[in-house]
Amino acid sequence: MANPHAGEVALSIDGQTHTCKLTLGALAELEATLGAGSLVDLVARFEAGHYTSADVMALVVAGLRGGGWQGQASDLLTADIADGPIGAARAAAQMLARAFTPPA
Repeated sequence: MANPHAGEVALSIDGQTHTCKLTLGALAELEATLGAGSLVDLVARFEAGHYTSADVMALVVAGLRGGGWQGQASDLLTADIADGPIGAARAAAQMLARAFTPPA
């Protein structure tokens, strides 16, 4: 079960629930994957609703890896993510928010 106070987000893929978390290592991998821009730019794109499917995929992969997943982005190309692209984008936005919001 994901712990939102620890920055975790639950994401169901192919019927299996995974815990996602943007750890420092996952964030570094995310920066390398995105190649250009910064994480601040990425947060701004999500806040403005101007994110791309590549942004969502990169965030989901980074979050899954931060949660201990050993797969590759290509493993998700045919995966059934709960609530489809909207569910993936929602989880990605939650990961970003939880990674950059101090606990209450």
